[in-house]
Amino acid sequence: MRRLLSLLFLLLTLSLTAAFAAPPRVHLRRISRSGVSRVRARARVAHWNPVLRGSHESMLRQNEEIDRLKLTRIADDQQLESLELSGDLVSLHESNALAIASNLETNRRFCRPWTRAFLEDLSQSFYAQFHQPIQVTSLVRTVDQQARLQRRNKNAAPIDGDTASSHLAGLTVDIGKSPMSRKQRAWFDQYVLKLQALGLVEAAEERRQACYHIMVSNRYEEYRQSPETFRASR
Repeated sequence: MRRLLSLLFLLLTLSLTAAFAAPPRVHLRRISRSGVSRVRARARVAHWNPVLRGSHESMLRQNEEIDRLKLTRIADDQQLESLELSGDLVSLHESNALAIASNLETNRRFCRPWTRAFLEDLSQSFYAQFHQPIQVTSLVRTVDQQARLQRRNKNAAPIDGDTASSHLAGLTVDIGKSPMSRKQRAWFDQYVLKLQALGLVEAAEERRQACYHIMVSNRYEEYRQSPETFRASR
């Protein structure tokens, strides 16, 4: 009888020990790693706070500007060549202050005259400040080209509708941000922000692509001729 009671007591002790034992270490590690991952994810989201922030409303304004100017969305290479030959699109050339990405094809190094004027002024101001060029990574695109881009890049703007890519009308430029230091980006942000406040550009720092996307209004030519008069008229 005593042996039976001793055996029962031993089994009860073992059961209670198992019930109140600490959970396996591997489980604790999983919880800890998961928690760290969530904290890091939140930190990355909080860190992304660009001065030049894109928006749906900005894309609408870009297309409104294209419609106001009665510009065509360029369908294909044939129409692109016609606009280049007519002078509606002008070529962009490299200089000490302005570099063009090597993978940008020659027949894509075109834009509207006022967009080129903006780039000339921006690049000269940037070069005077930092003695380095800015880099253009994209200019005019065709509908055919944008459609191909959409197939491999889910974040690419559509080819039609109220939020279609403004590259299709040739008045938009992408400028690489990877070569820029933090100080250079801060200067760049403020330079473009002032023009955006005057309604001369619509700009966005891209998150998933290493570039600034900037649409330039043809009003920039008026501003360029007389900045003070233009500001006074606003």
